[in-house]
Formats: sequence, structure tokens, C-alpha cells
Amino acid sequence: MSILTLFVVIPVLMLVGLWLARNLNQVRGVMVAGSSVLLMLAIYLTVAFIQMRHAGNTDPMLFTYSIPWFAPLNIAYSVGVDGISVVMILLSAIIVFTGTFASWQVIPNHKEFFLWFTLLSSGVFGFFISTDMFTMFMFYEVALIPMYLLIGVWGTGAKEYSAMKLTLMLMGGSALLIIGILAIYFGSGATTMNVNEIAAMANIPVVVQKTFFPFVFIGFGVLGALFPFHTWSPDGHASAPTAVSMLHAGVLMKLGGYGCFRIAMYLMPEALDTWAPVFLVLTTISVVYGALSACVQTDLKYINAYSSVSHCGMVLFALLMMTQAAITGAILQMLSHGLMTALFFAVIGMIYHRAGTRDVRYLGGLMKVVPFLGVAYMIAGLANLGLPGFSGFIAEMSIFVGSFENADTFHRVATIAACTSIVITAVYILRVCGKILYQRIPNPEFLKLRDASWDERIAVAGLIFCVAGLGLAPFWAQEVIYDAVGPLMEHISQFATVASL
Repeated sequence: MSILTLFVVIPVLMLVGLWLARNLNQVRGVMVAGSSVLLMLAIYLTVAFIQMRHAGNTDPMLFTYSIPWFAPLNIAYSVGVDGISVVMILLSAIIVFTGTFASWQVIPNHKEFFLWFTLLSSGVFGFFISTDMFTMFMFYEVALIPMYLLIGVWGTGAKEYSAMKLTLMLMGGSALLIIGILAIYFGSGATTMNVNEIAAMANIPVVVQKTFFPFVFIGFGVLGALFPFHTWSPDGHASAPTAVSMLHAGVLMKLGGYGCFRIAMYLMPEALDTWAPVFLVLTTISVVYGALSACVQTDLKYINAYSSVSHCGMVLFALLMMTQAAITGAILQMLSHGLMTALFFAVIGMIYHRAGTRDVRYLGGLMKVVPFLGVAYMIAGLANLGLPGFSGFIAEMSIFVGSFENADTFHRVATIAACTSIVITAVYILRVCGKILYQRIPNPEFLKLRDASWDERIAVAGLIFCVAGLGLAPFWAQEVIYDAVGPLMEHISQFATVASL
């Protein structure tokens, strides 16, 4: 059995432990133990992967394991990781661990909440380790389905509406996705659903690729907040409980960009010359529109939700630029955004729990009354606008430098348009920080607010450490990602002609 299978087995054991738990302390014990083991396992996997690469192991996928599952359709339980998968697994483990502490005190019906939260995390881990398309799709669905209950039952505001809207739109994307996956399988005449084996065969007819490329790209792109299919995201984020917002924006939305690259672009490269310009326009709109929309919001969660639309749009934008530097930046952006948006949502949830409001107009002076949370919010904001020294800077610079490598007018105009989001992001981040942190205290009751508790400080400090650590020492992540992107780009470059590869 591969070590990767443990990322599915451990959440299953956690589900059993939660089901047997009889009180809050037992539930907390199961979640802390399970999430800690997952985090340590993810760190061990990352270190072992880097060591194997440095030792000269050049296999495209490491820690591979495969057993037949459903022979009539050639479905197998196949797992393996490259540098992209490894950093996504590490990100997922960090968010699950910190999300556990962020929800330590504020969740009613805690047992049922953590059961669904753990099921969601198992789907995320299973998706990133899978190399079989059907298995990947199965875990994708496992990750999506719990969102309805997590938002509809434990959310706030118009939670039933938000949960149903999210579910319907993401299930619509899943319907397109399964059509595209079946078209790839039957169109290629493959005797396997293994992604790497289908890519090696390289015999999917061009007409099949051009017809079904948008099915797969939009199917995954809906989860990646692709314009105009992004409208579920702000409502879903605003209504979700804190830990769910952290996992949803921090990890779940990354399944979209990962799938677009790993399935749509990698397996159907000959369709890129037809469809890449179309989706590049849509992703450019996502980047700018998301940032502009954040400027006019007054709810802290909606501000961060529209910011996520912009930053996740930048991931898809960079992937479609089709240069190795830009795609490396896209994966770094997935990692960076996952960390900093989880930090944002964690702090926003803690502020809301104390102040009873997320409306910018009714908040002020938080740096005086809750200095720890105030500093954490400022750090999250500075990372979000790409301040050097934080993770956002290296990711965005990699994207824009890599995008500008394309010498044609279309790609450079799109790059310049996307660059305007940096300025827009600075506007809304600095405006909000100035208002809620430093202006006068609007309500005398705020003077009674208590700063972060020990469990909340663990979650926030852990995320700050990761955001700053990646910003100050990005070389290890950049190296493993760049090396993983190279073979994938080499395969795509044999067929795609949309850019200078």
C-alpha cells in the first residue's frame, strides 16, 4: 500500500472516531489527533519527495500504486504524486489542521459538523493523490456534496439560498465534467482511465478534443470561479462557517485550477489553439472584475470572497498563458492564496464572533481592543495585495513575468489588464484596514471585546508562519513545482501552438 492511501484512510478513521465520540472533548481530541497526523504525514511526504528528486529520481510520478477496481470500464484505484500534487496535499493538511482550531468553540452540533468537515477533507486529499480520471472525479464529488449541509445547517445569513445556489452550480459543472471525461476515455480508445497513460498514447482525435475541451475546462472552472460561472462563490463564502470558508476558499477552489491543467490542458492540448484565447478573455475579466467588485462591498466576507474570485481567476489566467514560468506561478498562487485567504477568513470569523457584525461601516478601532486579531488582519491584507516578503508577491510576480514572455499583442494586453488588479487590490485592502483597525470605536460595547483565545492563536499564528515562510523562502516550493511543470509542458508543447512554449 502506498503512503498516499493514508491520506484517505486517516480521515475515514477520524469519521469512525467522531461517530463513537460522546462529548465535546472527545470530538476535539479526535480532530486534533487526526489533523495533526495528516499534517505530519504531509510534511514527511514533502520532505521525502524533495529528497528523492535530489537523489536523481526523475520518474514523473512518485509513490505510485494501482489496483484494479472496476474491470469492465478499466477503472483502477491509482495514486501518485508529482511536485504539484505534493504542495496541494501540504496546503490541504495545513488548512484542515488550522481549521480545526478555528472552529474550536463556536460550532453548535459539533459532532455532526466535524463529521461532514472530515468527509469534505477526505475528498480533497483523494482528489490530489488520484491519477485515474474516474477515481479523481469520485473524490471530487465527495468534496463537493458536504458543502450543502455545512453551509445550509451551520452557516449564517441567507444560508439555505447560498447552499442551494452553490450546490446547483457546482453540480452543473460536474455534469459537464463527467461528459468530458467519458469523451476522453471513449474518444481515445484507451484501455485505462489513468491520466498519464492516456497522455502517453496521444491519440484523442482533434475533433473530440475541440468539442469537449470546454466541457472539462468549464466543469472544473466553475469551482475555480471562472467568469461568468463565479456567482455561487461570494454567497457561499459569506454564508459558510469559518472553518468551511477556510477549507473552501483555501483548498476546494484549487481543485478547479488543478483539474483544468491536469485533465483539460494536459490531455487535450490540440484544442488549446481554439479555446485558450476565449478562456483567456474570461479569466482576465475574472481577475479585474473580482477586484473591482471587492471595492464596493461592505461585508468583510464578501470583500474576501470577491478577492478570491480575482486571485483564483489569476490561476486560470496564468495556466492559459502557456509558459513554464507562468504555470509555475499559477501553482504558487494556488498555494499562496490558499494560505492567505484561510488566514483572512479565520480572522474575519473571529471578529464576527466577537463584534456580531462583519459590516465595515459598523467596525472600528479593532487594533486597540483586539490587537492580536488586528495585526493578523493587517498581515493577511498585506499578503493579499502582494507585499514583498509574503507569499503573494513571489506568486504574482512569477505569473506576470511568465505571462509577458508571450511576445504577441493579445497576450501582452491581457497581461497588462490583469496587472491592474494589483492596484485595485491595494485600494480595497488599505481602505478596509484603515477603517476597521484604526478609526474611532463606533460602539462602546466594543471596549469589552476579548482578544483571540489560545486555540484561535494557534490557527492564526500557524497560517501567518506559512504565509511569511513561503514569501521569505519560496525556493523549495518553486523548485518542486517548476520541475513538475516541465514534463507536462513538454507534452503539451508537442501539440499546442497558442503561445511560445
